[in-house]
Amino acid sequence: MSRMLYIVIIVVFIDTFIQLPIITPYALSLGATETLAGAIVAVYSLANMAGNVIGGHWIDRIGRRPVLVIGMVSVGVILLFYPLAQSGEQLFVIRLIHGLAGGVLIPGAFALIGDRSSTQQGGRTMAFAGASIGIAAITGPAIGGALAAQGEYSAVFLFVAGLFLVTVLVAYRYIPGQSTPGARGQVQLGDFVPLIKNLTLLQASLAAFALMISNGTLAFALPLKIGEIDFTSAMTGMLLSLYGITALVIFVTPLNRVYERVAPLKLVVAGLILIAASLGLVSFVEHIALLVTAMVIYGTGFALIFPSMNQMVANASTALDRGKAYGIFYAFFSLGVVAGSSVAGFVAEQWGVPFTFGSGLILICALVLAVLSPIKQTKGTSAAS
Repeated sequence: MSRMLYIVIIVVFIDTFIQLPIITPYALSLGATETLAGAIVAVYSLANMAGNVIGGHWIDRIGRRPVLVIGMVSVGVILLFYPLAQSGEQLFVIRLIHGLAGGVLIPGAFALIGDRSSTQQGGRTMAFAGASIGIAAITGPAIGGALAAQGEYSAVFLFVAGLFLVTVLVAYRYIPGQSTPGARGQVQLGDFVPLIKNLTLLQASLAAFALMISNGTLAFALPLKIGEIDFTSAMTGMLLSLYGITALVIFVTPLNRVYERVAPLKLVVAGLILIAASLGLVSFVEHIALLVTAMVIYGTGFALIFPSMNQMVANASTALDRGKAYGIFYAFFSLGVVAGSSVAGFVAEQWGVPFTFGSGLILICALVLAVLSPIKQTKGTSAAS
């Protein structure tokens, strides 16, 4: 069961990662301006925010499995419409619907992982979930870049649609349902209120926002950067896969002991600093070797952040409200992509410095988290007294 759940996570994240090297050039090939292309990248995540929050409630209310299955089937069908787009505006609408349908998938999957991490070693459980995402980050951009290298963007969307539909057929019987089915009637919309006030959940959500600012910036600006130095989208895919390889090494080797030995919030702050440094490096270099170095640094930061912030959410919630907790968390996750890609498009068009801008925002978020850390410790000490 647990292995199949990790496979579902891989497929869900491939839907995001496989499009990173191609969605911007695909939008431009349909006649979109740079600003509209940035909006097309961002609207998926903007719609995801609504899907995350609404889906989070129903994940707790009717169970993990039915919501996951409905979401996967819907996304598989919607992906078939991408090759039919004739303009940037039509692509925008398809991305909007795609984001709404897909908004329930990641909160649903991580609610299940969170259920497991509350009874097992949390750090290692989230590390294996991170490894699943690392596999998606490695294979997704590489496959997307290779399929689209000759401008055949439709092949990417058809491939992912087939992958979703096959996976849901194979995995249906292995996806567990709600861990506390008898308590579903206790789940109410008002349960969002105490979660919104939970400091640990807010800290994790800010970390998610910052991480996805960086990812949204990469999704929009890295293909343009690679094009400026006369390489193809396949090179973009290889560079994006490299940070996934780096993270995967940390997730599955003895290096993952760091999650048990260091507090999640400290790992998050350290990871954000590394990612800010990576984006700053990308902004100023044009040699492939230095871009490779930047992606290795980025991957290290990603590896420190992702399992840690997800474990923070699991620690801040229970089986009755974990769907909503991850819905809130991944809404901030999606908001980060919106801010990263849409603002990166505007900054690129006006001043040409999307990576520098993203690096600055991430450093600010790291500073805020560093300030909030002693506040949390003080509250914990007072409560103990």
